[in-house]
Amino acid sequence: MLDRLAPAVFVFLWSTGWIAAGYAAIHSEPFTFLAWRYGLSFLAFAALCIVAGARWPRDWRQALKAVYSGIFLHGLYLAGLWWAVARGVPAGLSGIIAALQPLLTAVAAASLLGERLSRLQKLGLALGFLGIAIAISPKLMAIDPGNLGQTAVPLVVNLLGMVSVTYGTVYQKQHLQVGDIRTIATLQYVGALLVTAPLALFTERLHFDGSWPAILTMLWSIFGLSMGAIGLLLYLIRRGQVSKAASLIYLVPPLVAVEAAIAFGEPLTLPMIVGTVIVVIGVYFTNRRPIGR
Repeated sequence: MLDRLAPAVFVFLWSTGWIAAGYAAIHSEPFTFLAWRYGLSFLAFAALCIVAGARWPRDWRQALKAVYSGIFLHGLYLAGLWWAVARGVPAGLSGIIAALQPLLTAVAAASLLGERLSRLQKLGLALGFLGIAIAISPKLMAIDPGNLGQTAVPLVVNLLGMVSVTYGTVYQKQHLQVGDIRTIATLQYVGALLVTAPLALFTERLHFDGSWPAILTMLWSIFGLSMGAIGLLLYLIRRGQVSKAASLIYLVPPLVAVEAAIAFGEPLTLPMIVGTVIVVIGVYFTNRRPIGR
């Protein structure tokens, strides 16, 4: 049952991250918010591990691998994405960069892990990218070419963030296939905090207004995203192919569009609807098991 429900629940939880980021930007600076989120997520996961009697890594090298993966899987990824958007990268353009992750993950998994993709899976990945491109095309068309030079550095940072989470996903599959997922996730937030805490301390004013919307957004970010979504992502990575787990990210931008329409009144366009249908078909192809397995 969990295997069937986990992908759908993961996609929903993961998609709310963009909505949470929209609310958080009103009440806090990006690195400051992330540092608080990762620090409190570490404490929440640690408490869960203690209550549940989860096993901690006995080998310090395994513990360091978990911390190391967290630097890329959480720290550098969201730090790069949030900073880039805050510096003017359009959400649509940031979305299409993030949508490149499944393709890069599939290529990396094939070369580093020996995973093989069938022709149908390759078609699914291509359809997923096409669907994302169609869904966000109105936002891409609205970009002013004259301002591209001013966003060059943020665009590169956004791209590096996508590369970071791709590397973290593949590293997770390579080196963290054994051990308790709960303790691994806890240690990963140590790695994430090692990235965001110095960035907040040295580049921001540590602004967090402490209002109820800010607190509620923080609580959802901790329990809904850091614990719920990330826990399911680690579970999916361990249970299935890396490329298949990453392909679920394709479903997130269309779902974010629907959630943004409800939360912020953003219009749902025909390209978004058509793109969503193509994305769903692409994800189905990518996750479909070959006959006989």
